[in-house]
Amino acid sequence: MKYCSNCGTPVELRVPAGDTLPRYVCPACGVIHYQNPKMVVGCIPEWEDKILLCRRAIEPRHGLWTLPAGFMENAETLVQAAARETLEEANARVEMGPLYAIYNLPHIDQVHLLFRARLLDLDFKPGIESLEVQLFSETEIPWDALAFRVIREPLQRYFEERRQGQWGFHMGTIAAEQK
Repeated sequence: MKYCSNCGTPVELRVPAGDTLPRYVCPACGVIHYQNPKMVVGCIPEWEDKILLCRRAIEPRHGLWTLPAGFMENAETLVQAAARETLEEANARVEMGPLYAIYNLPHIDQVHLLFRARLLDLDFKPGIESLEVQLFSETEIPWDALAFRVIREPLQRYFEERRQGQWGFHMGTIAAEQK
């Protein structure tokens, strides 16, 4: 951040009085600009023994497969955000199930939340951010063409738990990949 969004003055990075972390502070108007992680919300849309995946039409990871998910908007609940993203990316309507997983990605300042969900019908097609959408069984999943680790781990766990007939809730951290 370079300029105050309140008055336009160049900001300073410093620890404000009463705080413990460096923040961007405007020396002119005194506004403290807090920067917090972004919430990425989505779902694992289920139809019988298959999962709906979207092939990305945008960067990052253009052309690779992912679950429908995206940034939560202001004035939305988690469930509303997950349903909206599924509709935007796959034109798919879902009935949201339980929260399935939360993953912290501190290296990119994101928190990902995934719900289990049930497709309401087979009337889906690519949205503007997707090249194609398709239902996959576990053996058909393009594992080597998944866009993100934060998608691979919950999908692997999902299929394992489905085989066991026992669902859990999961929380973890995905660190930056080593170069």
